[in-house]
Amino acid sequence: MSTPTARHSTLDDTQGIAFGSFMAAVSVVLLTHLGFVTGQTAGLAILISYATGWSFGPVFFAVNLPFYWLGWKRFGPTFVAKSFMAVALVSALAVVLPAHLHFGQIHPAVGAVLAGCLTGAGMIALFRHGASLGGIGIVGLYVQDATGFRAGWVQLAFDAVLFAVALALRDPATVGWSFLGALILNLTIALNHRRDRYIA
Repeated sequence: MSTPTARHSTLDDTQGIAFGSFMAAVSVVLLTHLGFVTGQTAGLAILISYATGWSFGPVFFAVNLPFYWLGWKRFGPTFVAKSFMAVALVSALAVVLPAHLHFGQIHPAVGAVLAGCLTGAGMIALFRHGASLGGIGIVGLYVQDATGFRAGWVQLAFDAVLFAVALALRDPATVGWSFLGALILNLTIALNHRRDRYIA
């Protein structure tokens, strides 16, 4: 016999989105400190930041803007409002945190694993409170609905192109360590976020 599950309150969602956004922003500060890249729209924003010298925060906010319309059609206004809040928080924190958070010498392997875990924990919190940080997943679902091509493969293809472009801006070793971080991130989410086990 199943037990009724209480839905998240507004306060629950607020603290969950704040926590997830903070963890993701700390990870961005760590990634950029190490010169690493990552996948999805955050990775795109980091690459643009490296190539242009522009601050990550405003770039990340801007690259996500085109995806809100798709998110509205696919998931509805509540998802878009929560995701907009999360993206805005990460963008703002990524500007503010570097003045208050400083890293010393970090072995690339440790940095990659830590960044993956931080982002993974943040993303799980956001997912569980009905929010997201990136638009590529939404595009993937649209492609899947329209063509039958799996959304996961769309995201993988995007990340493959992203890391290929990263080789033009970063040395191969740095891109390799970055890939390790992205792998840890995806494993963290895959092993710890199951809709059939967490339904609140």
